[in-house]
Amino acid sequence: MIKTERMSVGEAIVRFLDNQYVEFDGKEEKFVEGVFTIFGHGCVLGVGEALSMGKHSLKVYQGKNEQGMAQAATAYAKQNNRRKIMPCVSSIGPGSANMITAAGTATANNIPLLLLCGDTFATRQPDPVLQQIEHTYNPMITTNDAYKAVTRYFDRINRPEQVMSALINAMRVLLDPAHTGAVALALPQDVQGECYDYPVDFFKKRVNRITRPVPVEEELNDLAESIKASKKPLLIVGGGVKYSEAGESVAAFCEKHNIPFCETQAGKTAIKSSHALNAGGLGVTGNSSANTLAKACDLIIAVGTRFTDFTTASKSLYADKKVVTLNMSPFHAGKLDAIKAVGDAKAGIEALDKKLDGYVTAYKGEIEKAKKAWAKEMDRLTHISVGKDYKPEIDEHMPDVVQNFIKEHGGAMAQTTAIGIIRELIPSDAIVIGSSGSLPGDLQRMWTSDCKDSYNMEYGYSCMGYEIAGSLGCKIAFPEREVYAMVGDGSYLMMHTEMVTALQEGLKINVMLFDNASFGCINNLQMGQGIDSLCTELRYRNGNAPIRKGKFMNIDYAMSAKGYGFTTYTAHNEEELRAAIEDSLKQENSVLIDIKVLPKSMTHGYDGWWNVGVTQNPRTKAQKDALEAKQKMLEKARRY
Repeated sequence: MIKTERMSVGEAIVRFLDNQYVEFDGKEEKFVEGVFTIFGHGCVLGVGEALSMGKHSLKVYQGKNEQGMAQAATAYAKQNNRRKIMPCVSSIGPGSANMITAAGTATANNIPLLLLCGDTFATRQPDPVLQQIEHTYNPMITTNDAYKAVTRYFDRINRPEQVMSALINAMRVLLDPAHTGAVALALPQDVQGECYDYPVDFFKKRVNRITRPVPVEEELNDLAESIKASKKPLLIVGGGVKYSEAGESVAAFCEKHNIPFCETQAGKTAIKSSHALNAGGLGVTGNSSANTLAKACDLIIAVGTRFTDFTTASKSLYADKKVVTLNMSPFHAGKLDAIKAVGDAKAGIEALDKKLDGYVTAYKGEIEKAKKAWAKEMDRLTHISVGKDYKPEIDEHMPDVVQNFIKEHGGAMAQTTAIGIIRELIPSDAIVIGSSGSLPGDLQRMWTSDCKDSYNMEYGYSCMGYEIAGSLGCKIAFPEREVYAMVGDGSYLMMHTEMVTALQEGLKINVMLFDNASFGCINNLQMGQGIDSLCTELRYRNGNAPIRKGKFMNIDYAMSAKGYGFTTYTAHNEEELRAAIEDSLKQENSVLIDIKVLPKSMTHGYDGWWNVGVTQNPRTKAQKDALEAKQKMLEKARRY
């Protein structure tokens, strides 16, 4: 006879999650060590009761915004190379809806995220309950149905016994290296408190093994044949290299065969930045070194990348090159009409190496030349002195903007110079995190680190608000290391609530706030396509005119953070920034440095074209030029 134990659905969920473990390369780790929550009706008396009163070892963190806590959980899982998760528990209605954006972030980036979403009554007896959205044509639809577009797995638990198959399926998806992402379980608030006689065996310790599938022989032979036929291949290090912990194997492969490699945002710091064959970031946010080699190569070897438009420069950068791929996902492996091998990055690259029969590329100085040219540009970028050699790169009116900005902010520095100073002064093993605006481009090009997994960039969804919340997740993952959120003022205004959680938990995070009084990246896009600046700069309205002519707002972000309890600094120039960083390293408290940086002082594209929508009915010569430029690039770009 099956031994059972009677308990509520809420307690069953908590008990099950508390007994999940992961084994990878023989190392066993607990998969779930903590939970984020903001209690409200629809969860506080169900799963919340079990977390409060039941027996478990999970550490419970109080979020301040549901999206923020779920973004923190996403960064936490990413920083742990997808082998740990932080489930998030919400109330119904807006509490649940707030996490939908974070679900999109996790799914776009293939990061495991478990969301336990409060829902309306399964019985429908008290309908409409507070925060319920009613639909006259389908009473089964609730707020949580919106998750179906942004999750890898969605289920609604309408009976207590359904929770068992739902949780097992959730683990299947969360631990799938090829297609992991967000999982949302909708939990009607009445069902959470209902009881069932659950099999005791369901709550046993479960060790979920993550394996390393090796590509089949035929696919490996196809890749080897293509590589041996090439003279100057280029390897792309994608996120799959990082999550597989294949960096050393890929580096050894490239060294043996003299193959230069470049990095996607997700693959950065899988291999040391200082490696002689590392050409750095590739594509729209890539540097001149990697993009030069990509244009000149005769074969792309893509390991663990999903080929976003930024990695391929909207399919224009290596449009005429043959492509071979190694990827855990058949879906991603087959993109760009590639010759594919499906399997683990580490196991696959080691198996492929054995088939290359002493193959060595024909490179003779091209790699060194490209890297030397980029090193020269890096030196320029990190030594731009405002007022002496600063030259804005977009719009003939920028000199006036520069003067007005400096006057209204009491001084400012170039963004690239600030990044150089930060990299120089912070610890070598510090974790840097970012997501949106111009900073991801600057960081993919300029940020260097020889410390593995020290770069946590969310650029699959480019979600504003991820940066600060994510820094909290990274700090929970690695409390012994300094963590730096690289965030623009626009993103800071959108979400910084988890700063309070960091203070509450006594976890030091460092917020490096780049204030250029604008959505600078989008202002570049706007003006670069011949459109007048409108609603992308943080200006006061000038009478009845559109918001584009008034003075720049000068917000004291340091003062706002100080009100929370942060140790704060404001830096208008290089000397003030150096002093602030040096002093902040002595602090045990969380830190915010308000860095005043000039608009348009970020890096440019280095021949990385981005296909964006432009009007086909141009009003000005600039718009006409933008349309013609796009049409020319489309003629060169790969179509499939």
